[in-house]
Amino acid sequence: MTKLKNPYASFPGYSCFGCSPNNPSGLQMEFFKEGDELVCKWDPNDHFQGFHDILHGGVQATMMDEIASWVVFVMLDTAGVTYQLNTRFRKPVLISKGIITVRATLVRQQKRIAEIEARLYDGGDVLCAESQANYFVFPRDKAVNEMHFPGKEAFLNQT
Repeated sequence: MTKLKNPYASFPGYSCFGCSPNNPSGLQMEFFKEGDELVCKWDPNDHFQGFHDILHGGVQATMMDEIASWVVFVMLDTAGVTYQLNTRFRKPVLISKGIITVRATLVRQQKRIAEIEARLYDGGDVLCAESQANYFVFPRDKAVNEMHFPGKEAFLNQT
């Protein structure tokens, strides 16, 4: 697995709820590339629960949406926005089980639409939720000029 860099982390005012390491209220997700998949290992804490010891469903959906956006960055070398996210919750995610794993893969791209599958596993490696994210993918020049996309190399460069 190759750890990915968050090239946005040093941008002034950058405070993404999903992945900013500087947002104390956020998820502070970090990502790894493993073959055709992106992977996130995340240690949950109690302030993200819904019911006692259960990770809030909105947080689960957010995590799968966030990793899908990183698939667009790293696999498609551009930026995009979610236009549809269909999530199926299979089992409760117990916070007390520890490290959660989220995995995502690009299923297909048709013109400017990317379909990405994301899966969320609890600390016992049991599949608990899955999403199909459909992203509207920007032309690269728009991603660079309007979305400040630094190019996929910036995510892979470990300097």
